[in-house]
Amino acid sequence: MSIALEKTISLILLIGIGVLLQQKFQSEDQKKGLKTLILTIALPAMIFVALMKIEINPDLLILPVMALGFNLAMMYLTRLSMPAFGIQKDSAEMRTLALLVPSLAPGLTCFPFVAEYLGDDLLAWSALADIGNKIFVLILAYMLAMSWYYKTQQLQPRSNKEKIKELLLAMVSEPINLVIIVAIILLSFGLNMESLPLSISAAIIMLKDVMTPLVLLFIGIAVVFKWKQLQTIFSLLLFRAGFTFLLSGLFLWLVPGIPTSVALLAVVFPQSAVSFWPFAHMSAIRKMELTLGSKKATFDLELGINVLAVSMPLSTLMILGVFTTENLWVVPTNVLILGAALVGVSLAPKVFKLMVTNRKSLTQREERSFGDLEFRKMEK
Repeated sequence: MSIALEKTISLILLIGIGVLLQQKFQSEDQKKGLKTLILTIALPAMIFVALMKIEINPDLLILPVMALGFNLAMMYLTRLSMPAFGIQKDSAEMRTLALLVPSLAPGLTCFPFVAEYLGDDLLAWSALADIGNKIFVLILAYMLAMSWYYKTQQLQPRSNKEKIKELLLAMVSEPINLVIIVAIILLSFGLNMESLPLSISAAIIMLKDVMTPLVLLFIGIAVVFKWKQLQTIFSLLLFRAGFTFLLSGLFLWLVPGIPTSVALLAVVFPQSAVSFWPFAHMSAIRKMELTLGSKKATFDLELGINVLAVSMPLSTLMILGVFTTENLWVVPTNVLILGAALVGVSLAPKVFKLMVTNRKSLTQREERSFGDLEFRKMEK
């Protein structure tokens, strides 16, 4: 058995243990506490250690730009393609999906596997790329959500100064963002992990080592399927995964000769689950709507929570699948074929339903024509 497969099985076992622990974590407060522990302590420690091991390279600034470009491209595609899945334009469902589908949550579904399979250097690259994604989920998604809220409720928008202040406070309050800023400052002064006092570096490393098992246990504990809307959501997320593979395959084709580890990172990073942040913006807006006494909702929160529930396990399976058969996914053609296949599978039910509807409509027209013909014969 290959090392990659053995490692994948061990990671799946941890997720399975998490599923078995669901009975012990039935309270939402317990799950929220575990998630808070991951996002405020273990994940920042892992990112800090990874960043402190790399050298500052101006060329790496392209990573957040590329991630942000991916977010924007996916948002445009989402709004363009949703009618094919029966989602009406300018509906609460459309607005919900337009914010969730393009977002990424690499901290919970990508970083642990990148650290295990690709090492700290590529994890640091992932953290830098996530800065671009953070700009989208914290700033652009918030501004777009508020814009839709004011338009839907027909309210007067607040001043830009007030919006910018809230956004800056939200970004600074994020431990991951603080860790990235601190690490970049220390690196700019020529400091690294060896430069820190042994007691501090040892504590940070111990916190970093609990990241992967904690995340995998959390995935198993948190996964809850609400079957209503599940078929549509699964098709949407499969479409998202397929189109993402197409973008990754196009990148590999346009940039040949890159190292295998970098190619794998380009394939798995965009496969991260959708982010919780856009949903947090939607929840805050719903509270404001309830305060106003408005019955017209800007977003569909039930749809949003179901998308989050399905996205995490699906993304985990996609990423583990890529790493388990890693040699296949450094070839652009293979990635493009996989992407096209997933897009085709996601659209197949809609195409089949359309064909059946058209066939029924054609049969009814033929029957009406035959009936008219028989009626005319009887008249004669």
